[in-house]
Amino acid sequence: MDFYTRDDVVDIARDLLGKILCSCIDGHLTKAIIIETEAYAGVADRASHAYGGRRTQRTEPMFREGGIAYVYLCYGIHHLFNVVTSGQDDPQAVLIRAGSPLAGTDTMLARRGKTSVGENLLSGPGSLASALGIRTELTGTSLLGSELWIEDHNIRVARDTVAIGPRVGIDYAGEDAARLYRFRIPPPSLS
Repeated sequence: MDFYTRDDVVDIARDLLGKILCSCIDGHLTKAIIIETEAYAGVADRASHAYGGRRTQRTEPMFREGGIAYVYLCYGIHHLFNVVTSGQDDPQAVLIRAGSPLAGTDTMLARRGKTSVGENLLSGPGSLASALGIRTELTGTSLLGSELWIEDHNIRVARDTVAIGPRVGIDYAGEDAARLYRFRIPPPSLS
Protein backbone atom coordinates (compact mmCIF):
# COMPACT_ATOMS: atom_id res chain seq x y z
CA MET A 1 0.00 0.00 0.00
CA ASP A 2 2.92 2.37 0.70
CA PHE A 3 3.72 2.43 -3.03
CA TYR A 4 0.35 4.06 -3.77
CA THR A 5 0.10 6.45 -0.81
CA ARG A 6 3.27 8.43 -1.56
CA ASP A 7 2.45 12.08 -2.20
CA ASP A 8 4.33 12.60 -5.51
CA VAL A 9 2.04 11.41 -8.30
CA VAL A 10 4.70 12.19 -10.92
CA ASP A 11 7.17 9.79 -9.29
CA ILE A 12 4.48 7.13 -9.04
CA ALA A 13 3.55 7.57 -12.72
CA ARG A 14 7.20 7.01 -13.66
CA ASP A 15 7.56 4.10 -11.21
CA LEU A 16 4.52 2.30 -12.68
CA LEU A 17 6.37 1.84 -15.99
CA GLY A 18 7.38 -1.82 -16.29
CA LYS A 19 4.91 -2.95 -13.61
CA ILE A 20 2.26 -5.53 -14.53
CA LEU A 21 -1.42 -4.54 -14.58
CA CYS A 22 -3.50 -7.65 -13.88
CA SER A 23 -7.21 -8.35 -14.04
CA CYS A 24 -9.33 -11.38 -13.34
CA ILE A 25 -12.74 -10.54 -14.77
CA ASP A 26 -15.41 -13.20 -15.36
CA GLY A 27 -12.81 -15.88 -14.63
CA HIS A 28 -10.40 -14.63 -17.31
CA LEU A 29 -6.89 -13.68 -16.16
CA THR A 30 -5.11 -11.00 -18.21
CA LYS A 31 -1.79 -9.26 -17.61
CA ALA A 32 -0.10 -6.36 -19.37
CA ILE A 33 3.21 -4.59 -18.86
CA ILE A 34 2.52 -0.89 -18.27
CA ILE A 35 4.38 1.12 -20.93
CA GLU A 36 2.67 4.53 -20.79
CA THR A 37 1.26 6.64 -17.96
CA GLU A 38 0.06 10.18 -17.24
CA ALA A 39 0.06 11.88 -13.84
CA TYR A 40 -2.81 14.06 -12.61
CA ALA A 41 -1.89 16.17 -9.59
CA GLY A 42 -5.22 16.79 -7.92
CA VAL A 43 -6.82 20.06 -6.86
CA ALA A 44 -4.09 22.34 -8.26
CA ASP A 45 -3.93 20.63 -11.68
CA ARG A 46 -6.45 22.07 -14.17
CA ALA A 47 -6.32 18.82 -16.18
CA SER A 48 -7.46 16.77 -13.18
CA HIS A 49 -11.09 15.81 -12.67
CA ALA A 50 -10.59 16.96 -9.07
CA TYR A 51 -9.27 20.43 -9.98
CA GLY A 52 -10.30 23.06 -7.45
CA GLY A 53 -11.57 20.36 -5.09
CA ARG A 54 -14.38 19.35 -7.47
CA ARG A 55 -16.14 16.43 -5.79
CA THR A 56 -18.82 14.51 -7.62
CA GLN A 57 -20.14 10.97 -7.51
CA ARG A 58 -17.76 10.13 -10.39
CA THR A 59 -14.65 11.70 -8.80
CA GLU A 60 -15.28 10.53 -5.23
CA PRO A 61 -12.84 7.56 -5.52
CA MET A 62 -10.02 10.04 -6.23
CA PHE A 63 -10.49 11.49 -2.74
CA ARG A 64 -9.94 8.13 -1.04
CA GLU A 65 -6.59 6.79 0.09
CA GLY A 66 -4.32 5.61 -2.73
CA GLY A 67 -4.34 2.01 -3.89
CA ILE A 68 -7.74 1.87 -5.53
CA ALA A 69 -9.03 2.12 -9.10
CA TYR A 70 -10.63 5.22 -10.56
CA VAL A 71 -12.43 4.20 -13.75
CA TYR A 72 -14.48 6.68 -15.72
CA LEU A 73 -16.28 6.79 -19.05
CA CYS A 74 -14.78 9.06 -21.73
CA TYR A 75 -16.98 10.32 -24.59
CA GLY A 76 -19.64 7.90 -23.38
CA ILE A 77 -17.69 5.04 -24.97
CA HIS A 78 -14.25 4.37 -23.49
CA HIS A 79 -13.64 3.15 -19.95
CA LEU A 80 -10.36 4.67 -18.68
CA PHE A 81 -8.40 3.13 -15.79
CA ASN A 82 -6.49 5.22 -13.26
CA VAL A 83 -4.48 4.32 -10.18
CA VAL A 84 -5.48 6.54 -7.23
CA THR A 85 -2.45 7.74 -5.29
CA SER A 86 -1.60 9.79 -2.20
CA GLY A 87 -3.59 10.03 1.02
CA GLN A 88 -7.22 10.55 1.94
CA ASP A 89 -8.66 13.82 0.52
CA ASP A 90 -5.60 14.40 -1.73
CA PRO A 91 -7.08 13.40 -5.12
CA GLN A 92 -4.11 12.40 -7.25
CA ALA A 93 -4.22 9.69 -9.89
CA VAL A 94 -2.22 8.08 -12.70
CA LEU A 95 -3.94 7.27 -15.99
CA ILE A 96 -2.63 4.02 -17.46
CA ARG A 97 -2.41 4.87 -21.18
CA ALA A 98 -0.86 1.80 -22.81
CA GLY A 99 0.47 -1.68 -22.20
CA SER A 100 2.17 -4.68 -23.74
CA PRO A 101 0.38 -8.07 -23.51
CA LEU A 102 1.90 -10.57 -21.08
CA ALA A 103 -0.84 -13.14 -20.29
CA GLY A 104 -4.39 -13.84 -21.43
CA THR A 105 -3.76 -12.57 -24.93
CA ASP A 106 -6.59 -14.63 -26.45
CA THR A 107 -9.02 -13.03 -24.01
CA MET A 108 -7.67 -9.57 -24.85
CA LEU A 109 -8.08 -10.22 -28.58
CA ALA A 110 -11.66 -11.43 -28.11
CA ARG A 111 -12.59 -8.41 -25.97
CA ARG A 112 -11.16 -6.06 -28.60
CA GLY A 113 -12.63 -7.96 -31.57
CA LYS A 114 -9.18 -8.53 -33.05
CA THR A 115 -7.63 -11.63 -34.60
CA SER A 116 -3.94 -10.93 -34.02
CA VAL A 117 -1.72 -9.02 -31.66
CA GLY A 118 -0.74 -5.74 -33.23
CA GLU A 119 0.75 -2.50 -32.10
CA ASN A 120 -2.68 -1.10 -31.22
CA LEU A 121 -4.07 -3.96 -29.10
CA LEU A 122 -3.26 -2.11 -25.84
CA SER A 123 -2.37 1.28 -27.29
CA GLY A 124 -4.48 4.01 -25.77
CA PRO A 125 -6.24 3.98 -22.41
CA GLY A 126 -9.62 2.90 -23.81
CA SER A 127 -8.11 -0.04 -25.70
CA LEU A 128 -6.11 -1.12 -22.66
CA ALA A 129 -9.12 -1.07 -20.32
CA SER A 130 -11.30 -2.86 -22.88
CA ALA A 131 -8.76 -5.64 -23.42
CA LEU A 132 -8.35 -6.21 -19.68
CA GLY A 133 -12.12 -6.11 -19.04
CA ILE A 134 -11.89 -2.98 -16.89
CA ARG A 135 -15.16 -1.05 -16.75
CA THR A 136 -16.60 1.76 -14.65
CA GLU A 137 -18.21 -0.77 -12.31
CA LEU A 138 -14.69 -1.38 -10.95
CA THR A 139 -14.15 2.22 -9.83
CA GLY A 140 -13.25 2.23 -6.13
CA THR A 141 -11.95 -1.37 -6.30
CA SER A 142 -8.85 -2.09 -4.23
CA LEU A 143 -5.69 -2.73 -6.24
CA LEU A 144 -4.75 -5.28 -3.60
CA GLY A 145 -7.74 -7.50 -4.38
CA SER A 146 -8.57 -10.37 -6.69
CA GLU A 147 -10.14 -8.44 -9.61
CA LEU A 148 -7.50 -5.77 -10.26
CA TRP A 149 -3.93 -5.62 -9.03
CA ILE A 150 -0.45 -4.56 -10.02
CA GLU A 151 2.54 -6.87 -9.79
CA ASP A 152 6.27 -6.14 -9.78
CA HIS A 153 8.18 -8.61 -11.96
CA ASN A 154 11.49 -6.79 -11.47
CA ILE A 155 11.44 -5.29 -14.94
CA ARG A 156 14.00 -2.54 -14.62
CA VAL A 157 13.39 0.59 -16.64
CA ALA A 158 16.51 2.56 -17.50
CA ARG A 159 15.88 6.28 -17.07
CA ASP A 160 17.32 7.02 -20.52
CA THR A 161 14.63 4.82 -22.15
CA VAL A 162 11.74 6.85 -20.70
CA ALA A 163 10.19 9.36 -23.10
CA ILE A 164 8.78 12.30 -21.15
CA GLY A 165 6.33 14.82 -22.55
CA PRO A 166 3.09 16.73 -22.03
CA ARG A 167 -0.19 14.93 -21.51
CA VAL A 168 -2.56 14.29 -24.42
CA GLY A 169 -5.93 15.90 -25.20
CA ILE A 170 -6.07 18.43 -22.38
CA ASP A 171 -5.72 21.77 -24.18
CA TYR A 172 -8.50 23.13 -21.93
CA ALA A 173 -6.03 22.99 -19.00
CA GLY A 174 -4.12 26.10 -20.09
CA GLU A 175 -0.53 26.20 -18.89
CA ASP A 176 -1.09 22.93 -16.98
CA ALA A 177 -1.40 21.20 -20.38
CA ALA A 178 2.35 21.74 -20.86
CA ARG A 179 3.36 19.92 -17.67
CA LEU A 180 5.72 17.04 -18.47
CA TYR A 181 3.55 14.42 -16.79
CA ARG A 182 3.40 11.78 -19.55
CA PHE A 183 5.85 8.86 -19.45
CA ARG A 184 6.42 6.12 -22.03
CA ILE A 185 8.84 3.25 -22.58
CA PRO A 186 9.21 1.06 -25.65
CA PRO A 187 7.31 -2.24 -25.47
CA PRO A 188 9.68 -4.84 -24.03
CA SER A 189 10.99 -7.67 -26.12
CA LEU A 190 9.97 -10.82 -24.26
CA SER A 191 11.61 -13.55 -26.33
